[in-house]
Amino acid sequence: MDEFVAACIQLRSSRDVSANLETTIALIREAVRDSGANFVQTPEMTNLLVRSRDELFEKIRPEEDDPFVQALSKLAGELKIVLHVGSLAVLAARDVAANRGYMIGPNGSIAARYDKIHMFDVDLPNGESWRESSTYQPGTQARVVDLPVGRVGMGICYDVRFPDLFRRQARAGATVLTAPAAFTRQTGQAHWHVLQRSRAIENGAFVISAAQTGHHEDGRETFGHSVIVDPWGKVLSEQADDQPGYGAATIRLKDAENARKSVPVLKNEREFDLEEVSFQVVKET
Repeated sequence: MDEFVAACIQLRSSRDVSANLETTIALIREAVRDSGANFVQTPEMTNLLVRSRDELFEKIRPEEDDPFVQALSKLAGELKIVLHVGSLAVLAARDVAANRGYMIGPNGSIAARYDKIHMFDVDLPNGESWRESSTYQPGTQARVVDLPVGRVGMGICYDVRFPDLFRRQARAGATVLTAPAAFTRQTGQAHWHVLQRSRAIENGAFVISAAQTGHHEDGRETFGHSVIVDPWGKVLSEQADDQPGYGAATIRLKDAENARKSVPVLKNEREFDLEEVSFQVVKET
């Protein structure tokens, strides 16, 4: 496939799993119907956004029993699309959750899973404090997936701040990179666009990142601005309003090839050693 239409589903996920599923399905159907999308991505934590650890574990299920996995696999097969479920909170073991993304093929089967590697353990200037590692088990395996739409690298939210993950995917042949997110408003206003565009430019790849948006039931506020960026750093689609919905753009894979020919960063890369040097001032006697 030389080109395809990608759509980002922007959500405001609540504490109600059933309501979130209903909204997600409706927006996916709308995106496919109205834009002709054959690759659709949802944000991080599509199924549930809740700060209470106890409530989270009351509501999440193992993958095999998760209603989102079942319903969205069926939907992808019905619509004959590649469906990238940005991530779901799923029960990995007793008292252990995974922040897990799913790539579902047009036949409705799961092509790949990816557990978020980098945990959002931060203390922000506005007083917000997050400790994702206290609830979620970090992943250890990066993923690049061969799909009908091309070779796609999987990432989630905070991963976008770690360029080596995306560089390794690009070296492995990925021309589409992903970072579906639930960015906080504070960090999003400061860093969202520059991080998305940087990962695209430095790898000569498309970056597709659906996002959560607005004020959520659990009190958090997310930045939104779901984006699709081309390999030259141009924003092809952005949902600038603060509402659930979708945005779409045509992905021409030749653009990644052309960008990598024009500025061959992957070919020009060189191994190097790092020397640490201490400068000492010698006092005159």
